[in-house]
Amino acid sequence: MTQAKAFAPGNLSCVFKIIPHLEATKMHSLGMGFTITEGVVVTVAQHSSQTTVQFNGSEIRFPTVVSVVQKLTSQPMRIEIDSPLPLGCGFGLSGAASLATTYALNALLELGKSEEELAMTAHVAEVENRTGLGDVCAQYHGGCLVKLKRGYPLAAERLPIPAQPVYYRYFSSIQTKTILESAERRERINRAADETLQALEILTKAESVDFNACIQLSKQFSLNSGLLEDTRVQETIREIEDAGGIASMIMLGNAVFSTHPFEGATETQLSSGEKGRLL
Repeated sequence: MTQAKAFAPGNLSCVFKIIPHLEATKMHSLGMGFTITEGVVVTVAQHSSQTTVQFNGSEIRFPTVVSVVQKLTSQPMRIEIDSPLPLGCGFGLSGAASLATTYALNALLELGKSEEELAMTAHVAEVENRTGLGDVCAQYHGGCLVKLKRGYPLAAERLPIPAQPVYYRYFSSIQTKTILESAERRERINRAADETLQALEILTKAESVDFNACIQLSKQFSLNSGLLEDTRVQETIREIEDAGGIASMIMLGNAVFSTHPFEGATETQLSSGEKGRLL
């Protein structure tokens, strides 16, 4: 085998609470999010010199993915990431690329690691590089997930929400690192999340869940946390609501998602179980 491929889905985070810890294996997030049918395909192959990463054909700096490689092998690798989704706009591509890279490297180098071990490797790389706290968990399980178990980064409960169309539009990126490094912002986010997590826990006990109820909780969280700042995002949500729909902000990106079609939106599919896998 000269190369290996793996897929991991994009993840849209709706609500999150930061769970800090000195150990990267214990730092994570609680909250809610869902995977979609689109994601990343990662192709890995051995390289003659240093590890390189390409995104849609262009070489980029991607410290989280390089960190994943270094955790699994001392050999230089060529990592090619292909995705129809944009980086830095709330689609969890750092987590997706990291998870898919671990799966592909495990196959190519015959490392013999379990999927859980690989997912934790990807999660730790995300935490250490401050590019994410909860995407890998969602991409490891797939579906619309609620995370309520503190201290267990890969623990999640799947809500009984069927696959369905979701519409999104992104305007610009938000650097996750800038949010995670601000103590004041972290405190406000966590206060807002505590209120929402109580409502989410109730949803996990329901036999059926209306996805619009999840979006409404996400919208309230985006307001209370102070994350809904971009005027384009605010106006788009207002227009959707005026047309009878429900919408919220994608965490963390200046982007909007809704079950209601709207101007400038791209259609995707909420996945009931799309998760990371070897191709």
